[in-house]
Amino acid sequence: MLTRRNFSAALVAGAAASLVSTGSKAASAPTAAAPKAAAQKANNIVLVHGLFADGSCWSEVIARLQAKGLNCTAVQNPLTTLPDAVASAQRVLDRQDGPTVLVGHSFSGMIVTEAGMHPKVSSLVYVAARAPDAGEDYTALAKTYPTPPASAGIVFDGDEGRLSEEAFLRDFAGDLPKARAKVLYAVQQPFHKELLTGKTSAAAWHTKPSWYAVSTEDRTINPDLERFMAKRMGAKTIEVKASHLALISHPDTIARMILEAAGH
Repeated sequence: MLTRRNFSAALVAGAAASLVSTGSKAASAPTAAAPKAAAQKANNIVLVHGLFADGSCWSEVIARLQAKGLNCTAVQNPLTTLPDAVASAQRVLDRQDGPTVLVGHSFSGMIVTEAGMHPKVSSLVYVAARAPDAGEDYTALAKTYPTPPASAGIVFDGDEGRLSEEAFLRDFAGDLPKARAKVLYAVQQPFHKELLTGKTSAAAWHTKPSWYAVSTEDRTINPDLERFMAKRMGAKTIEVKASHLALISHPDTIARMILEAAGH
């Protein structure tokens, strides 16, 4: 006889089996979605860049948001250690005058995940970005998926790392005009090895409304890993046919997503 208790047990078992079959590459199954606060209307946008870039990578998106009357600030991520990077974002958040959408690209998803706990942050936006859980080893998680091609193009000069020109043009900015990509290559900031060893101490996406843009042609972060992280956080997700730099090749799409996260 199928009692309510048996029926509930069957549902749980079925869900577990589904996760094993469809997410077996993930280091762990997605955690249950936590209750999230409702999104607030925000007039402030704080944007954080990742590796191989600087704050100017958000220029195209910022111009579109400013045209809608929003106050935008790009954080200049020091790319030294994760605590340094989080602190740089927190200082910018401290200066905001009300609810703020915190946006991160690539590595800076680590920063958004932790700095997003700031009381002024009303929602989170990830653009082809890392989205670890609290205390999670992101490198170990990433290794459960095929290694993206850009990884082979990282070169080190002592403790400083950067992308080679070939990898930058082909694997990082592959859908941008070559002349534009070469300018971005010229201004990339080096990162310190220690930055890659950091782990987040909190994960704001458990409690704050989240959005995620998956880059389907990404050769820097595996797109399936992006999909896994977006699903795990319960983010409102879009897919963009873009390289890792959707924020530059598809600024209208990314700006629209941020406007939605801001309640506009």
